[in-house]
Amino acid sequence: MEFKEFNLHPVIAASITEAGYVTPTPIQQQAIPTVMQGRDVMGLAQTGTGKTAAFALPVLHRLMDGPRRTVRALVVAPTRELAEQIHESFVTLGRKTQLKSVTVYGGVNVNPQIQALKNGVEIVVACPGRLLDHISQGTIDLSHLEVLILDEADQMFDMGFLPDIRRILKQIPAKRQTLLFSATMPPDINKLAQDILTDPVTVKVGNTAPPVTVSHALYPVEQHLKTALLMELLKHTDTESVLIFTRTKHRAKRLGEQLEKAGYKSASLQGNLSQNRRQEALNGFRDGTYQILVATDIAARGIDVSQISHVINYDIPDTPEAYVHRIGRTGRAAKSGDAFTMVCSEDTVMVRTIEKKLGTALERRTITDFDYSVPAPKKDAEFARPPREPRPARKPVDAKKSSGGSINPFKSDHPGSKPSGRPQQGRPGVTGATPKPVFNSSRRGK
Repeated sequence: MEFKEFNLHPVIAASITEAGYVTPTPIQQQAIPTVMQGRDVMGLAQTGTGKTAAFALPVLHRLMDGPRRTVRALVVAPTRELAEQIHESFVTLGRKTQLKSVTVYGGVNVNPQIQALKNGVEIVVACPGRLLDHISQGTIDLSHLEVLILDEADQMFDMGFLPDIRRILKQIPAKRQTLLFSATMPPDINKLAQDILTDPVTVKVGNTAPPVTVSHALYPVEQHLKTALLMELLKHTDTESVLIFTRTKHRAKRLGEQLEKAGYKSASLQGNLSQNRRQEALNGFRDGTYQILVATDIAARGIDVSQISHVINYDIPDTPEAYVHRIGRTGRAAKSGDAFTMVCSEDTVMVRTIEKKLGTALERRTITDFDYSVPAPKKDAEFARPPREPRPARKPVDAKKSSGGSINPFKSDHPGSKPSGRPQQGRPGVTGATPKPVFNSSRRGK
């Protein structure tokens, strides 16, 4: 089968040819005709199966007819990286259509987003947090929305976005086409699908097992020897393109620095980085500037890097599904890949769960000449944070005196409490200053 058999709009067909696409992937073969018919779709597919084009092509086809410069298609994604990747696909496949797409997520200046929305776009690719900011401030109009796509729905659930998704659903037309894509189907996502999809067609490609082109191995090691073992492992590995996963942001940063000091071209990708730094790390990994990328699970999906030769789990993931998603970054496009996982004694239960998920026992390996008997230091300081300087004690402040007899309702004495609304921003000391729209760039779903 070839793409021309879908009878897509000639302008879109020309972009497909220009992009070098000839034969559709299995999910594209199943999903594109169904989406073109206007049906709701429940898509079960891993990252790397071609599902972005499976919904982007029929959506572009639909938008060729009808009004322009109004938001008619909305894609909601869990991470900035995935949002950018989806946006780039719309730009590439819709290059000749004059349809416009914009990304909407936190962590970056909101003004260009507001300006782009004001100028008029047909497609918005958004993360939940910033999208809700735009909705609440009236800087986006979703009243004419025709198609809603929820991508990586299970990851959005894992990241706690389900309440945000339900809030978004209340702000868009009930009469619409809805497409929901997920790699797994936990009960909460199944319930969401039942609530928002109307007579859906289920499109399932493969299962949640990793690619058969990936070989797996476990490296048992004590926690304090992981970094030393990693360095030794890299010496015996063709480090063409290696993705290393850690459990925490701090560990990803420190490990990236240690690898750089050891002479490797490495970078880290974690949530504390600005969007520019995150994009720089990704681009450098794609073009070979960095041969090693150390990442938290924010990079487990939505990173379109097809040439990864090795995935190394410095820390074992929390679920077997996360293991599958992590190692699914290698062994793509019919190429072989290796997945190495360092495991400690406390990881035994998770190892068994992963093996049950895969339906096979994973090979245990050791490295010759590596000294596994080195005792742990009395205090494990490898990834310890530097001690904080003690703060001088502050004198108690009388709230009534300091605020002229009133207490700021947006500031609580309780450190864990959250404001019930957003503070109105104006010029300091000016009574009745006009409040400005508030966009929280630090919200999750940046």
